[in-house]
Amino acid sequence: MTTDDTRAIVTISLLAAFADGQKHERERAEIRRIAEGLAGDDGIHVPTLVQDVLMKRVTVASAAPALSSAESRQLAYEMAVGVCDADGAQSPAEQAFLADLARALGMEAGVAATISQQAEALATVPMTAQAPASVPAAPAPAPSPAAAPTTTRAPVNEAELDSAILNAAILNGALELLPESISTLAIIPLQMKLVYRIGKAYGYELDRGHIKDFLATAGVGLTSQYLEQAGRKLIGGLLGSVGGGLLRGLGKQAVSSGMSFAATYALGHVAKRYYAGGRVLSAQMLKDAYAGMTREAQGLQSRYLPQMQERARTLDATQVMNLVRQG
Repeated sequence: MTTDDTRAIVTISLLAAFADGQKHERERAEIRRIAEGLAGDDGIHVPTLVQDVLMKRVTVASAAPALSSAESRQLAYEMAVGVCDADGAQSPAEQAFLADLARALGMEAGVAATISQQAEALATVPMTAQAPASVPAAPAPAPSPAAAPTTTRAPVNEAELDSAILNAAILNGALELLPESISTLAIIPLQMKLVYRIGKAYGYELDRGHIKDFLATAGVGLTSQYLEQAGRKLIGGLLGSVGGGLLRGLGKQAVSSGMSFAATYALGHVAKRYYAGGRVLSAQMLKDAYAGMTREAQGLQSRYLPQMQERARTLDATQVMNLVRQG
């Protein structure tokens, strides 16, 4: 992939990030921070691209022609879909953006639809397994802003939760090693399901909105997290696809930064502390706890990297989708 290809894909991804016009200033600031971290010596100055997007100096129509191959055009579309689905199902504005993008890239309708459907399935996966068709599912309770705890619950097995957190961190670290864009997108719903499981263990019945609020309060932006994970792979030459199908394997001897391992480990332990303590931590205390646990997790990453690498060797795109559905 050429530098022009990479620059165009990053530009299109940033256009997708702001396509719905609803990004909170907190998320915009996080995207700018990530842009600074992605700036490298390869002729791609990401902070400038962010400004070009925000000032409307670039468009899909101006970025798409720079893509030199069918593979780079498909990857650009996959990245854009991932950005739009990172924080939930596509909004009407995002759907319109992706339709315009598919036309500008000359994507086959069936290929574009398959990519979008896969991402939407990940973005909207239920937090719990669905009841079998033969057994009527109990009606879901109306979501409560307070996510009140249930009146009774079984004793919490702390060691079991700690093991679940570590296993989730290793799995997400393995997903970070894979070159498929769909694997990168799977990290977010797996993190959300981990928080759901922890909240439920302490008697809190959480819905997707509660979990997104918890992540945002801790300082984890969903769109910005996806951009950072996928952007590092892309600029490092470790993200790619081949026409008609997702690339499999470990790519160019991928060396993970451990970002997904650290983020998942930190989120799990902060969620455990938060819900075990009755949700009394302030927003600043949550942010500080998350930052501290992230530093601790970064120190553990090298110890568990061999397990992440081994896990990555056993995964493909179909298995990734099944893992998210099963939670």
